Amino acid sequence: MGKRVSYPVEVKLKAIEMRLAGVPVKEGMETLQIRNHTQLKTWMRWHRNGESYRLAQPVGQTYTHRKGPHSQDTPSKLKAENRYLKQQIEVLKKYKELEREWLDLSQ
Repeated sequence: MGKRVSYPVEVKLKAIEMRLAGVPVKEGMETLQIRNHTQLKTWMRWHRNGESYRLAQPVGQTYTHRKGPHSQDTPSKLKAENRYLKQQIEVLKKYKELEREWLDLSQ
């Protein structure tokens, strides 16, 4: 069984935005480095159903709307925040790398 991947909310929103703009699924997956197309379909379904709050829920943990993850204990909250911040850093690194490639191509 594969390792679970958690995507930052920004990546999820960008994927939804790209699909709404008509970007093909494969291209969006490659650009944002999303492993599975069914994940993208799930995010799109949540968006269509007005369940965008679900984009922020942790992997493998479900909770009802408005209950949120505030019921977690402090170490769990800190671990989740740490994971989220590391993911943000990774996304920014990927963006910088892509930006550099785009600048090289345009010259």
